[in-house]
Amino acid sequence: MPEPALPSGTVTFVFTDIEGSTRLLQSIGSSYGAILEDHRRLIRAAADVNGGRAFGSEGDALFLVFASAAGAVAVAAESQRALAAHPWPPGVDLRVRMGVHTGEATLVGDNYVGLDLHRVARITAAGYGGQVLVSDATLALVAGTLPAGVTVRDMGERRLKDLSHPEHIYQLVIEGLRNEFPPLR
Repeated sequence: MPEPALPSGTVTFVFTDIEGSTRLLQSIGSSYGAILEDHRRLIRAAADVNGGRAFGSEGDALFLVFASAAGAVAVAAESQRALAAHPWPPGVDLRVRMGVHTGEATLVGDNYVGLDLHRVARITAAGYGGQVLVSDATLALVAGTLPAGVTVRDMGERRLKDLSHPEHIYQLVIEGLRNEFPPLR
């Protein structure tokens, strides 16, 4: 069965990034590939049941797209729970930062281009492993329909690298998971 077409128009992106991936690779060597694949499998499984599609990866980063902001937020929370519960090998403390943003992007082949792609990348980079950061645009769409056990913490407006306007950012507070982090980068 062929994969459904990638959504276009207003979409919600989820970007993920493993914190400390270079140090992790150096410390565990050849078993890093299996760790990376487990990480991607867990996130893709959550995306599959919530209407999301992986459309790319770069190094240890994974890029997902959703026609629904609610589905994207649900995947971020479910993925963090799945990653925290996964039996990683001894000495592996895998922490994944995630950014979620809703906006416009142009579909070019099987990839996207547009400023909102850069915005979600910058939102992701502002966080820490285990943290999910959400843009104001996304929160406006999901505020009344957050997944069970998920609330938000206002992180204020932040200047993000190379973007001309500050972005109001929120953190998903996911029950049962770490929710205290250093100030945003």
